[in-house]
Amino acid sequence: MEIKFENIILRDMIESDIEDYVRWFTTETEWSKTDAPWEPIESDEEAERTSWREYYESVKDLPDDVRRWKFEIEWNGRHIGWVSSYPIDENYEWIDEVKDGQTVHRAIGIDICESDVWGQRIGTNALRAFVNYYFDSGLDALYTQTWSGNTRMIRCAEKLGFVECNRYVGKREVDGQKYDGLTFRLTNKQVII
Repeated sequence: MEIKFENIILRDMIESDIEDYVRWFTTETEWSKTDAPWEPIESDEEAERTSWREYYESVKDLPDDVRRWKFEIEWNGRHIGWVSSYPIDENYEWIDEVKDGQTVHRAIGIDICESDVWGQRIGTNALRAFVNYYFDSGLDALYTQTWSGNTRMIRCAEKLGFVECNRYVGKREVDGQKYDGLTFRLTNKQVII
């Protein structure tokens, strides 16, 4: 599956993406300093290659009518990162396993791993395309989460119309400093196309 929007393409994973993931999770990890720096990346090439190959095999033949939780971001023919989604509960906490009757919200996020393309609105366009994909599939609201030290993500969310709906003061510690955990909400009626 492929979604073209402005200057980017959201697409399913292809086999050559595996080596990008190996690089991003072993040697070129600068992107992780804003994603979730409290979760250090501790891996090696072989483990990453095995893990991403298994993931690729699990998604390579998905029919187009299956809702995706993740797309790769391509810009000018180059694989530069991904957008993804995950379930959160009524307290805005990540859910590992959804239980019957549980309130579940859908949160989305983005990682642009190639630092030479940061600051060029590529991430905003990719996240906007992902928002449109989910709203077109029938969702009424989406959430995104970050920490108060990730100013680029906060600006991106606000540009798209997301509004802060929850703040956990001092939830995250990065380099010995406390930061707030932030959750933003966007409804289908608020969306900025």
